[in-house]
Parts: sequence; structure tokens; C-alpha cells
Amino acid sequence: MSKRALINVDYTYDFVATDGALTCGEPGQAIEEKVVGLTQEFIHAEDYVVFAIDAHKEGDEFHPESKLFPPHNIIGTSGRDLYGRLADVYAENVGKDNVYYFDKTRYSAFAGTDLEIKLRERGIEEVHIIGVCTDICVLHTAVDAYNKGFQIVIHKDAVASFNKQGHEWALGHFRDSLGAMVR
Repeated sequence: MSKRALINVDYTYDFVATDGALTCGEPGQAIEEKVVGLTQEFIHAEDYVVFAIDAHKEGDEFHPESKLFPPHNIIGTSGRDLYGRLADVYAENVGKDNVYYFDKTRYSAFAGTDLEIKLRERGIEEVHIIGVCTDICVLHTAVDAYNKGFQIVIHKDAVASFNKQGHEWALGHFRDSLGAMVR
């Protein structure tokens, strides 16, 4: 069996809480149990667990997202906190060799980060992707994983978006254009 990693994408207060700055709202909140359960499962199996968390500077007019979305996941604010019980799971496992938390500044968890290096040095061949938003950051992370030759698994009950049509389209795209297993 191939070595695997779980990539938690942007499951933060700003993206999930009812009053988050760029929230998925109820769809994001509805996947909490599955996100937490998968994270615990991968940690206990000693698989590699990644928290890829959006990080923006306040007032950064040069970031391309500043023209598309309201300010969100601003460094130093509670909007960047992991949402709900996922924060507790992380706090209980921080410092373990198989748990890695890092900031990302683009949609993809691979863009401008050391994620690929971390996965390759551990011999990981299969990435499981969960989090938000299905049709934005999860999608771009999956596309980059595909282009880098990783096998991809998307857990459909552990991804959500504020755009229902975009969410459904992305699930089909993962399967039909990236060859991902969607389960």
C-alpha cells in the first residue's frame, strides 16, 4: 500500500463560522465531524497530516485575492484559528513528527510552499484532501497534486463550499479530469 498524507485545507473560523469573513456557513459546519474524524484517523495511523492554512496580511492591495474577496484569514486574527473541534485535535497533537502546520498565501497548498518537498522526503504517493472551499483552494491543491504525480483521494463528505454549483462541478472534475478517487 502506498504511503499517504491527509491535507486539511483552510478549515478555519473565517471560512466556516457563521460570522466568518468568507464563510461557507452551514455546508462547512456540516462537515466538521468528518473533518475531525479523518484527521484523528490519519494521526493515529501515523500517516502524515498537513494543515495548510490561508494567511493574508492586512491591507495587502497587491495580493490577487484582494480584488476578488473581502479580507479574510488575516495574520494575527482569530479568523485564522482552526474551526471547532479541529482546533482541539491540532492542539493535542502539535509537535508530533507526523503533524505539519504551515501558512499558504495562494489557493493551492503547493504554491510557494515546501509541501511537495515534505511529501517526497516521506515517500508519500497518495494525498487525501479535505476542507474548504471545494471549488477554490481544495480544487487548486488537487490540480497541483495531479500535476506533480500524486494519487488523489477527495472525501466528498469532508469538503464544502459557499457555491453549491461550484462544489458539485469540482467533485466531478476531481473524478473525471484528475482521476481522483472521490469517496
